[in-house]
Order: sequence, then structure tokens, then C-alpha cells
Amino acid sequence: MYFAMNRFKVVAGSEDEFETVWKNRDSRLHENPGFVQFRLLRGATNEAEGYTAYISHSMWESEEHFIAWTRSESFRHAHKNAGQSKVLYKGPPVFEGYATVIGD
Repeated sequence: MYFAMNRFKVVAGSEDEFETVWKNRDSRLHENPGFVQFRLLRGATNEAEGYTAYISHSMWESEEHFIAWTRSESFRHAHKNAGQSKVLYKGPPVFEGYATVIGD
């Protein structure tokens, strides 16, 4: 399994709007070969720095499946309006990818 995650710092007070953007996205992930699961995770609010942490978390059968998705029309469609939400973020998202070493 391969796990692809983007970490977001969402401006404090913009959490509902950020979550609405994600809830209303037409991601079409389920149509892609090798896609297993998606979750949007909400973390703690860092009041001193004025943001709430979020992670978009997708699971794929392999890294190759994930990379194929990032080169697909489905990926371009899912991200076509991403720039409109920049005002909600403190900096760009940070990508992290992980391959399973031990696990079921």
C-alpha cells in the first residue's frame, strides 16, 4: 500500500469554509485504478500561529497507481479550482508519501 498525504495549515476561523470546499469537490478518486480510500483529517489549532492543521490522506494499492492518478485528467479536474482557496491557507500544502513496510 502507498499513502499520499498533504498537510495544510488553514487560517484559524476558516475551517468550515475549508471543509466545505473538500466536501463539495468532485474528485472522482474512486474511478482511478488502484485507489483504495480517502480521508480528510482535522488536527489541533495552533492559536499562537493562527492555524488549524489538516491532512488529506489517500491510500493506493501502489505508488505507481498514485503517480498515474497525478498524471490523469481526473487529477486535473479535481484540482482545477485549487487556486481559488489559497486565501484559506497559511502557506502551500506539504506533500508526504509513504510505502507500507509492515502491516496487514
